[in-house]
Amino acid sequence: MGQSSQELLVRGGTVIDGTGAPAARADVLVRGDMIVAIDRDLTNNSNTAVLEAHGLMVAPGFIDTHSHSDLRILADPDLPMKVRQGITLDILGQDGISVAPVRDEDVAQVRKQLAGLLGDPNVPRDWRTVADYLAVLDRGAALNTAYLVPHGAVRACSMGLDARAPSDKELRRMVRLVGEAMDEGAIGLSTGLIYPPCLYGDTTELVWLCEEVARRDGVFVVHMRSESDRILAALDEMIEVGRRSGVHVHISHFKIAGRDNWGLVGELLDKVAKAQADGVRLTADQYPYGAGSTMFGAILPPWAHDGGVDKTLERLALPDERAKMRALLEDRAPCDWDNFWKWTGPEGIVISDVPSGKRPELVGKTVAEGAKLVNQEPITFAFDLLASERMGVSMISFSQGDEVVDRVMKEPYVNICTDGLLGGRPHPRAYGSFPRILGKYVRERKLLTLEEAIRKMTSQAADAMHLVDRGRIAIGNVADLVCFDAATVDDQATFADPMRFSVGIEHVIVAGTPVLQRGDPTGARPGRVVRKPA
Repeated sequence: MGQSSQELLVRGGTVIDGTGAPAARADVLVRGDMIVAIDRDLTNNSNTAVLEAHGLMVAPGFIDTHSHSDLRILADPDLPMKVRQGITLDILGQDGISVAPVRDEDVAQVRKQLAGLLGDPNVPRDWRTVADYLAVLDRGAALNTAYLVPHGAVRACSMGLDARAPSDKELRRMVRLVGEAMDEGAIGLSTGLIYPPCLYGDTTELVWLCEEVARRDGVFVVHMRSESDRILAALDEMIEVGRRSGVHVHISHFKIAGRDNWGLVGELLDKVAKAQADGVRLTADQYPYGAGSTMFGAILPPWAHDGGVDKTLERLALPDERAKMRALLEDRAPCDWDNFWKWTGPEGIVISDVPSGKRPELVGKTVAEGAKLVNQEPITFAFDLLASERMGVSMISFSQGDEVVDRVMKEPYVNICTDGLLGGRPHPRAYGSFPRILGKYVRERKLLTLEEAIRKMTSQAADAMHLVDRGRIAIGNVADLVCFDAATVDDQATFADPMRFSVGIEHVIVAGTPVLQRGDPTGARPGRVVRKPA
């Protein structure tokens, strides 16, 4: 907590406190970075700054529990696409693949591996430990951050990128690294079980790591091993990890991919309910769109990633290896990996970023359109693009259904996230997720009440991440606040024009300091790292 005695009075608004309680007219008084009073009519003295909120809703700052701003925040600490959504806290280190910890000899490899997910901004990468990286983040940004130690980074530091089980010694080193990272401030562990090297870890490996996380009251945030044909088995695995380790399991971007699988949503949600009733701590988040976004290299079968990017590129250079990959991409039968190509075909995958800048004409094109531009067959085009860009390409995949989005959204344990990749021509969720909930799902469709939507964006998200002083407008909590116009708040970003800022977010306050005022950035950067208490 800061020690400043500066006061800010947020006056005249209608407070939605984040708990789900009915909205009520109240003023909010902030001293330093802390909420110190909440009452109907608070008076201010001459030293108190006043922020008028008449006609506005006043809510806790929104928490993005699945963010990919890990490098972008260093290049652009103002992150306007996030702040203009009302987001005051980004949770970094997602999907088991991020920037720390990293060994000296792996820096170049990690840079290539992450380009399709985090972009490749020109920023110094002089950290090696989680503590080093968090110290860089602590230099200041417009919003707060927290970090999950990535399973893949821990695995790479302990045993490299090989597709095998760890030895006992390697596994114990992985456990030790997870503990050290949490001691340095990480709030939990993440994994992405479709991404190398995380996908090479088995259930027992996850249990060992999660026992260490549970001992420190952290959270295990997971992109499951399947979100399509094998999604029920993938959920069973996560329930087993939670039961055996005692860890709180938080499922990332909860969804079902592939039209043939959408009918499983009832059975999927029943499994969650039964596990929760049996005592497994299980929550989830989602983004409010029927399309996803990730690294284009995820179209390849898991074995193609064995050994890291350079080994994958060697395989892409061999006709026989390409032929094996092609056969799997074209196979329509149910499979034990998430076959993006099967779900959508080349017409349903959009190239969203080529970080090298060498192929700008492809950004925003579908794979089918890109292939036509160069007079190639689509799979050959896809393989050639991955090879020429050394895997550093991002995509948007139209594989989900709105009816599943609706069913999942109504579950009380599901909070909101963006999962926004920020490079190139991104998915509109990076610019619009939170206002989209308030505009489309609350005001227009009335799928959620305003109070329930705010609860999902704030206290539910804070509780899922084990953050004790965020997510609620309460005396003694950190003064992260957002003031918005319930009648006009809405997303403006579309798939055709994805970099349009949202509207209706009037004021955003981070740690007691306005970073957005009357819709305009103030230039302040009060955001700091939220660390797990030792």
